[in-house]
Amino acid sequence: MNRKRILVIDDDVVILRGFKLLLETKGYQVDTAETGKEALDMVRGNFYNLALIDIKLPDLEGTSLLAEFQQLAHDMKKIIVTGFSTRENAIESLNLGANGYLEKPVTPGKLLEFVNEKLAEQDNETERYEKTVNDLLRMRK
Repeated sequence: MNRKRILVIDDDVVILRGFKLLLETKGYQVDTAETGKEALDMVRGNFYNLALIDIKLPDLEGTSLLAEFQQLAHDMKKIIVTGFSTRENAIESLNLGANGYLEKPVTPGKLLEFVNEKLAEQDNETERYEKTVNDLLRMRK
């Protein structure tokens, strides 16, 4: 079975370590990045099923990262996780392609529930796409 790959992007090392440990205990393969640039480099070179993105990073806003990720990895699920929650941030994030928005502090249970939900959505989308392609190929025969 292919392990799901998750990228956690946050400038708070304690959050990075905590999320990484929590997600790895559930069987996910987890990479971490402390800056937007580091995260972009990682997404350019690797496939990730999901990214957890802090909205306030030292080098760029998480919303800018979202826009870049939409271009680089459109199918990757993108969740904003922030301690600077505003209505404007939430709306902008969703408009830029976020698949979800969580406010810090987030409980381990809530984080896992949200991650599992988004990865299940991704699996369903992939299955629907593959079925459509297979149906089209059968019709061509």
